[in-house]
Amino acid sequence: MQRGHSENPGGDWRYVFHLTTPLLTAVCVGQRQIQDRYFDTPRFDLTLRDMWLRNRGGCWELKCPTVASGSEEAGSKKSEMAALCTHYREITSLPEIQLKVTEVLGLSETRSWHQDQSWLSNMNLVCFAEFKTERRSFTLEEGGVQVDLDQTDFGYHVGEIEVVVAEGGDIQAALEKIQRTAQRLGLTADQKVEGKMHVYLQRNHPEHYARLLSEHIL
Repeated sequence: MQRGHSENPGGDWRYVFHLTTPLLTAVCVGQRQIQDRYFDTPRFDLTLRDMWLRNRGGCWELKCPTVASGSEEAGSKKSEMAALCTHYREITSLPEIQLKVTEVLGLSETRSWHQDQSWLSNMNLVCFAEFKTERRSFTLEEGGVQVDLDQTDFGYHVGEIEVVVAEGGDIQAALEKIQRTAQRLGLTADQKVEGKMHVYLQRNHPEHYARLLSEHIL
């Protein structure tokens, strides 16, 4: 399960919960192609901090890790679910992304970064992963639950169960909703399924993958 803390362009905050699962069967309500390009320095300064800079269909996103609160991790059932969780804040404003990356890389904050692609080379950022995903989205009978099934152009198939909770909402209720949905679909939470990036790096960049494993990022 993957849990992200994301920010939309309007400035509102939300929690996003994902459960990564094998492919499921459901009624499709939409399909689209996603093209992702991921960037880092040649020394992996971002990803070794569990930070993921991505261009998805022309829009920039930066996923930064957050720390779960003790209330989210307490209890045996919560701990089982938390073991499959990752927590991220997602930044979608390019100026904010540039400021954050500048801070992490220890660059001068006084520079005025351009909106075009030149800021990447100025920060010594290069593309280390690029792939396309065919995504089919589904809705289930339990309100607020969406299932996305992804098929990548490098041959990996994976699914997500997603619940979005507004800031201050009942996070534990969202976790339980995901768990109930997974159980009804015949899935179990006893094993974490690898995400698309895990498999892509393992197949295409084993040295990068090994470094991330050694630092317990993946």
